[in-house]
Amino acid sequence: MVQILGLVLLSFFVISLLIVPYINLLYRIRLTRQHQKTRDIFEARTVIFDRLHSHKAGIPVGGGTLIIFVVTLLYLVVVNLAPFFGVERTSIYPFKKEVQILLFTFLSFGALGLYDDLRKTFGFKRANFWGIRFRYKFLIQWVLAFIIASMLYFGLGINIVNIRFFDIINLGLMYIPFAAFTIVAFTNAVNISDGLDGLASGLLLICLAAFLVMSSSILDTTLSVFLGLWIGSLIAFLYFNIWPARIMLGDVGALSFGATLAVTGLLLGKPIGLAVIGGMFVIEVVSSLIQLLSKKIRKKKVFEVAPLHLWVQYKGWQEPKIVFRFWLAQLVLAIFGLWLSFF
Repeated sequence: MVQILGLVLLSFFVISLLIVPYINLLYRIRLTRQHQKTRDIFEARTVIFDRLHSHKAGIPVGGGTLIIFVVTLLYLVVVNLAPFFGVERTSIYPFKKEVQILLFTFLSFGALGLYDDLRKTFGFKRANFWGIRFRYKFLIQWVLAFIIASMLYFGLGINIVNIRFFDIINLGLMYIPFAAFTIVAFTNAVNISDGLDGLASGLLLICLAAFLVMSSSILDTTLSVFLGLWIGSLIAFLYFNIWPARIMLGDVGALSFGATLAVTGLLLGKPIGLAVIGGMFVIEVVSSLIQLLSKKIRKKKVFEVAPLHLWVQYKGWQEPKIVFRFWLAQLVLAIFGLWLSFF
């Protein structure tokens, strides 16, 4: 565990050195949030969202790109040279296959998110070839999720769900659609939550800390090293992401981190624990889903605006207050999830 904490500090130091020049680079290439009239998945205008968030125009997006690059590079170095860092390389899965699944998830969903950031910023949405509607992006998410779920099932032999106080359920081949659903759900949950300064990255940091405790307890250093590097980079990023933000995760970070968070829970055999530890992400995506289904089926809204963080902002809560209270709620849920896992 001491070595893992050292890796947390290592990635924190590297991101801290690079992030200010990186922010300046994003300003120079104008990869910033644009003044735009946003629309939901049904192509309807989101007037309240635009009014509440118009002041965020001009903030650089794509902070997730730096984190993905640094964490991937450091991870490849550390896991291959683990003995030189004093880290004993242990794992409950085949080493190479676990590394491949983690990095494939991290990079593939990051690439999809990066394309979306570029499209929104530089106007690719106006070109027939380059524009991807939400339905097609959603389909690509499912394709990637099924690939990853198949890697978990066939490559690592994972096919069970451990439900505390009940039993271990063997899903067999049905594990693949179950895992794919989990990945897609958390991909969009983190993306939806990335609406206020520091919200998604802070919630994610709490989840990852809980999962680091769990992975360390089962001596899966392959996963623990990845989580440690990821946590350190997020701490450094969060310094510049809290209100008022100087940089945002962007879709590149939100999609990558949401999918990889889900895969972490699946690798630990704790998909139910994932739902508890990542409870605020679940609440965010459920509130958004309820709103969308109501608009589609009933032709009316349940809330004035969704997801939950946007609704309480509309009700008059100040942005920092929303973020801090969501962090506290996530912290309690993470502690509860850990208690359930070790009870």
